[in-house]
Amino acid sequence: MNIMIPAWVDGALTPVEKLEAHKKGLRHKAVSVFVISGRDVLLQRRALGKYHTPGLWANTCCTHPDWDEAPERCAVRRLEEELGIRGLFPEFRHRLEYRADVGNGLIEHEVVDVFLARAAPRLRLAPNPDEVMETRWIDYHDLLAEVARYPDRYTPWLKIYLRDYADTIFGPDLVIAAR
Repeated sequence: MNIMIPAWVDGALTPVEKLEAHKKGLRHKAVSVFVISGRDVLLQRRALGKYHTPGLWANTCCTHPDWDEAPERCAVRRLEEELGIRGLFPEFRHRLEYRADVGNGLIEHEVVDVFLARAAPRLRLAPNPDEVMETRWIDYHDLLAEVARYPDRYTPWLKIYLRDYADTIFGPDLVIAAR
């Protein structure tokens, strides 16, 4: 199945096959969502069948919007498709751009709309095994410590988000409390 994503080719936004965009390192649109409950962050461990970064821990969900899909709609859709989460309405936090080697000759050059959703404790999850092999809640401070100690267990983009954009994504209350 060829999944087409919005990518910039010769300065114009164009539908490009997802794998091709990553092989060529084309700049393309993406969406990332963090779900938090108090100081806890919901992480997913990517399924082993994923074509890049399988088995690594990532933020709650991340994806590419369909060609004509609004980022807000994409965030809600993928929370449900990846984790079975319904009834959350993520808040836009920041648009950022990063470029990262994700292994096997693939490059992510993403323009990402990042969202944050606040959840009640004991949020019901139903992970899609094609997307997610495991989930867990982790205290924000403990997440920072784990990423510092075991960086190879985490996706490049999660490390970038935590290193460069934590204040913007999580807000100063959570970030300052963790310092």
